[in-house]
Order: sequence, then structure tokens, then C-alpha cells
Amino acid sequence: MAAASLASPGIDLQAQMDKMQFAGSPPGSVHTSSTAPSSQPNPVTLISSVRLPHRDPTTLWDISLSGPRITSITLAPPPPPSSSPPTSGPADPGVLQARGCFVAPALCHPHIHIDKAFLLSSSLYADLAIESGTFDEAMKLTTAAKARYTHEDLVQRMEWCVSESVAAGVSCMRAFVEVDSGVGLQGVRAGVEVKERWKGKCEVQLCVFAQEQVFSTGERNRELMEEAVKMEAVEAVGSAPYVEADQDKMKQNVEWIVEMALRGGKHLDLHLDYNLDEAQEPLTWFVIGVLKRGWTRRSAPGKTIVLGHCTRLTLFGKEEWKRLKIEIGELPLHFVGLPTSDTFMMGRPGDGDYGCGQRVRGTLQIPRMIREYRLSATIGVNNVGNAFTPQGSCDPLNVASLGVGLYQAGTQRDAEVLYECVSTRAMAAIGCRAPSLKLQEGEVTDLVIYGKPQDAEPRRYRRRRTLQEIVYDAGVDRVLIKDGQRVAG
Repeated sequence: MAAASLASPGIDLQAQMDKMQFAGSPPGSVHTSSTAPSSQPNPVTLISSVRLPHRDPTTLWDISLSGPRITSITLAPPPPPSSSPPTSGPADPGVLQARGCFVAPALCHPHIHIDKAFLLSSSLYADLAIESGTFDEAMKLTTAAKARYTHEDLVQRMEWCVSESVAAGVSCMRAFVEVDSGVGLQGVRAGVEVKERWKGKCEVQLCVFAQEQVFSTGERNRELMEEAVKMEAVEAVGSAPYVEADQDKMKQNVEWIVEMALRGGKHLDLHLDYNLDEAQEPLTWFVIGVLKRGWTRRSAPGKTIVLGHCTRLTLFGKEEWKRLKIEIGELPLHFVGLPTSDTFMMGRPGDGDYGCGQRVRGTLQIPRMIREYRLSATIGVNNVGNAFTPQGSCDPLNVASLGVGLYQAGTQRDAEVLYECVSTRAMAAIGCRAPSLKLQEGEVTDLVIYGKPQDAEPRRYRRRRTLQEIVYDAGVDRVLIKDGQRVAG
């Protein structure tokens, strides 16, 4: 809409906007907006002269790869003297000369809604503009948008989301697609197509999701979910019990979705306790009680439970946090904080609040939950470019960087935890295989190179030498290696 109003004869406004968005990025860099992943194999056998987490930043290392596994990590030989003649012969296409770039495990979206991505960027929904920014408005705008969905539109916006994520270094994601009487199974079918298209480049783990009421209204939403969960390409199921009309219906929702996950052999993902109301009993306690009745006995091997948002828990005191850890026990339960969405939605001023004073802005304090209470937790992007979260990008590291200020987490150990929260901890939460942050022989080769490998003039670009620097400011230049293949950058 803005582009249309500013356009003038002789000016390609979209081209100018693209130039600004991708300023300084050479053609073929990780900023590519292409949504057509190449099927051409691009195996990598050696990444030379890299810096690594948990190693002295003054030392450089060589990583040898064989398909999906790291075969060795050894000290890199010293560079030849500057006076030495250049080596002759063709370069080995399987060798990446990293020239001191930093390498770390690939990134992961533990929670992202690909069907609702970039609604605010599509001309199809230009009239569905944010006015109040409330949750109720976001639900209404999204419901109106879903009535206009087409398969082509869904695939395009999903591809934008996956493509930009891969460019940022994401090798796996839990991708939510909504199922209800308004949209039917359109989102699931589009998601299956996108999942297949990106196979080998990014693991797109589809989660069929009941965002709408399933017990406060008719049965059709439940019937559609029951149909969707039978699809082989679907790996997780989820719901948002807080949208139900009352507490009893919320509990019915929980019992129903838990049973669906167990019967279908799927991962479970619940959007839960999205409020800051001390008078409202957290539903988390009920959920844990239901799970303890049969999850460990009946769930399929490796299936996990994720609880998203849970902003009500930010009002917990120390004893409640201790109790939570005890109640969870051996359940494979993980929390995911969604700070970009939570801070946009939570803690809005009430009627008559005209001041600029202190106001609670609720989002889970993920680093403290990990450090002090030994809870399994991670952080995610959630929504991008829609009424639930208009701001932000598909880059998980932007959320980690936000966390430095939001959680006041600026130490070296804080940086490690924040990186893990958008990488290895996130992978574990959704049941994906993950290397350790340290990177060791025998681990999977899902890696990100931060910087410009094989750049002839490395002094022109600032090298990130530590994980702290990556979390503070990762830069825009990245190469993604998945299963030993160079898939982006």
C-alpha cells in the first residue's frame, strides 16, 4: 500500500526498497530472496581455518566432514609466508577456506507460524491493517485473512519464510499450520508441499495447530484436526486452550490434544497461559497433571512436549518455580519464550492509563529458568509480519540479540545460553538431532559459518572471533551447511 502511494513515473520503488534491504550484499549472498532451492549437490569435505566455540579465539581449526558427520577437528596448519608463491591448480570445490570465520551449530526455529507469515507484506490483505494492536484484533484480522487464503498465496508466503530462515542459518524448524472450519486443510496441504520442496535444505517439521476454539463452538474444528493428524507428513499437534470460553472448556481442550498426540505418535505443542492475571490459575499445573497420567508410558520414542508463551508464569515466586521443576519430573517438557510477540501483546496500558511509568511487560525469563531452576527452555520468533507480531525477521539470532537487553544477559556464559536457545536447545525441544555447542567429532554437520569464506580481502570485513560477538551482532554474511552440503551462502 505504501509502495503504491509513493511510486512515481520512472522510479522502480520495489527495486530501490530491495537495494536498501539488501545493501552491501553481493549477488548470491545469504540475503537472496529466491524461493527456489537448488537441487544441485554441493558437498563440503573440509572447512579450514575457523574459530570455534569453547576454543581460544586466537587459534584456528580445520573441520573435516563426511556427509552428515564431523570426522575430525584439528588445529589448522600455520598460513604460508606472504612471500610464498600462490599455489597452482584448480581449487577443491569441497574445501571452504574460512580464513578465520567463526563456525557454530546451525540455528533452529522451535516455534514459527509459516502460514500466517508476512500477511502484512501481501497486497491480498492490504486492507487488514493494525489499528489497536490487541490480541483480539489480531485474531479477527487473521480470521479475515484466512478466508482469502489460496494455495498459491500460502505456498509463496511459506516459501518466503523458509527461504529467509535458511539464509539466516536455520537448518530445522517447527512450522505451525492452522486447521479450522474457516481455512480447512489448506495450510496443511501447502505446508506439505513446502516441506517436500525444502527437503535436504531445511527440516520443516509440520505442526497442525488449533488456534480457534474446539470445544466452545461446534465439532467441525475437532473433526478437521483429527483428519490432519493422520497425515504422514505431520509430526506435531498443538492447540491454544486459552481461546476457549471458560476454564472447563480449556481443560477439555488440553485433554483432547494430549490424547490426540499420544494416539497419533506425535510431538505435542501447547500455547498456554497467555496472560498476566494473578487471579487466574495457571493452566500449566493442569497440563502437567494430565501428562503425568500417561505420557512417559504411551508416547512414541523421542516425542517431546513444548509449552509456548506461558507469560502468566512470570508472576511466579521462587517457591512456585521450585515446585514447577519438581512437578515436571522426568517429562520431556520444554518451555519456549516468544519475546517479540510477548512484549508486543502483553502489559498494554489499561483504560485511563495515560502515564509513561513502569509497566509489566511479560515474557518468560528464559536464561534464569535455565540457570537457576534447571528447566529445559528455549526462545523463538513465533510470528513475523502479521498482526500478532508485525516487527522482526526470520533470523533467530535477532531474538537472541534482543535477549541480551531484555534479560540483561551480557556475560560470556549468557551469550552461550542465548545462542543455545536458538540452536542446540531449540533443536532438542522439538526432537531434532543436534550437535553440542562445543562441536565434536561424530556430531552432525549442521553448521553456520559467520563471515565471508574464501574472501580475497578479509581485512575489509570485521571478523567475529567469539560467540559473544555473534550474539551481540552476528552480521549478515552466513553460510549454512546441512548434512555436509552447502545449502545457503
